[in-house]
Amino acid sequence: MLADGLGTPDQGVAVLLFMGAFVFGWVGLLRLQGRGFARVSRQTAWISTGLSAICVALALVLPPIIRPDRSTTRPSSTARIQVLSPADGAVFRGDPAAVPVRLRLVGGRIVARTSTKLVRDEGHVHLYLDGALVSMTYALQNQLRVVPGAHRLTAEFVALDHAPFVPRVIATVAFRVTP
Repeated sequence: MLADGLGTPDQGVAVLLFMGAFVFGWVGLLRLQGRGFARVSRQTAWISTGLSAICVALALVLPPIIRPDRSTTRPSSTARIQVLSPADGAVFRGDPAAVPVRLRLVGGRIVARTSTKLVRDEGHVHLYLDGALVSMTYALQNQLRVVPGAHRLTAEFVALDHAPFVPRVIATVAFRVTP
């Protein structure tokens, strides 16, 4: 916890409260056990121990309250993504079929790192097949093994933290696989 430092208000508050909990608890327990702090009354030792518990509770409860709401601060991106392959309505043969996926990304750059320092034109690509995440990739080409049936492929350009941009950068195509 101390390694995080005091970089943000919520981290600083949590660190200070945990440090206070340690000091209050240490003073209170040593005095109540008769092993130190002889000048501190037993009543003050009990109060110190109670303050220790209060500091721990506040360290856990207070940071989410003072942390800015990140849900409203999602970045937007001017990037656009397009599915080049499979083409909408394409039919593939196999059980399972090898479906080549080729994408075009305009106005964005795929990077092979994850970060909470979000940049509007950098991110990754998530591929969803029939609504299920099947790939988190750093490339514009991929190959999926797909069982027979009607399918929907969605490609999404997401931010460096793997969460979507607002509005989402998505392209969807439908295709079929026959045995």
